[in-house]
Amino acid sequence: MHYPLSPDVKPEFCTTGTFMRLPSSRENAKLAIVGMPFDTAASFRVGARFAPQAIRQASMTLFPYHPIHKVYPFDECNAIDIGDVSVIPHNIHRSYEVIEKAMHELMDQGIVPIGIGGDHSVTLANLRAAAKVHGPVALIHFDSHTDTWDTYYDEKYWHGSPFIRAYEENLLIPDKVFQVGIRGTLNHPGDIDASTDLGYHVITTPELKERGTASVIKEMKEKIGDTPCFLSFDIDFVDPSCAPGTGTLEVGGLNSFETLQIIRSLTDFHFIGYDLVEVLPPYDPTQITTLLAATIIHDFASLAALKIKKEALASNTAP
Repeated sequence: MHYPLSPDVKPEFCTTGTFMRLPSSRENAKLAIVGMPFDTAASFRVGARFAPQAIRQASMTLFPYHPIHKVYPFDECNAIDIGDVSVIPHNIHRSYEVIEKAMHELMDQGIVPIGIGGDHSVTLANLRAAAKVHGPVALIHFDSHTDTWDTYYDEKYWHGSPFIRAYEENLLIPDKVFQVGIRGTLNHPGDIDASTDLGYHVITTPELKERGTASVIKEMKEKIGDTPCFLSFDIDFVDPSCAPGTGTLEVGGLNSFETLQIIRSLTDFHFIGYDLVEVLPPYDPTQITTLLAATIIHDFASLAALKIKKEALASNTAP
């Protein structure tokens, strides 16, 4: 049997509770969907704990073939959905431990995880897992916020600090970190400096629009090369007119078409893991945010499938 099942094989409303009705296990899995329903490190709206299942529900309307990349990503990756990690709602550090354990077990087996958050604090656990397997990694981070604020009400661990904590824990290679789509009002002029002072590259939305996607991706590729790279996508990278269901909205972002364009252009990177965070279903009454999130995850899987095909082709043509 081929997975995922297309909506023209089984109706969209006949769900198994997994992303696009993927199985929970199968031999030679190379890609895994992982739910991370933790949201009590958020500073304003909560509700992202409900995102993994809402995004899975939205995925029922997607078809298995990716027409741009010409792959059946979930079938070609033998993809699975292992369900949700059993986080502890009121304890960020214990939640980090269980998320890190789940992600590390997958990465250690050579399985590329796609994590569905949850608020952005969960990415620190994902990067800890990645560094255990690969050492410090590169990072491409799509967001309207840098998430390098040190503390919030004197608390060091929250959804606005994962990337300063990751720097302190030596999980990242600073000059191979790109934060793309940063925009909005700031607390003070030094907010952006909090990232650049760490050695990170910050590409604001105005700069991205002025330079164009191709120029920014070329710079990222020149700096990152073939270094193992994690991709973290905060849905508030997208303009709230296209993704209203999120916690900290910032106007003036890219629309959904532009967002998919830039993701689909990331074909030459060595991605070892992905996550998508900050979707809040309670603020998404028409489900456009969860559908966009599900589509982005489909694109992540397609990038993984392209990498597998490229490696197989190189292996077959090697002398």
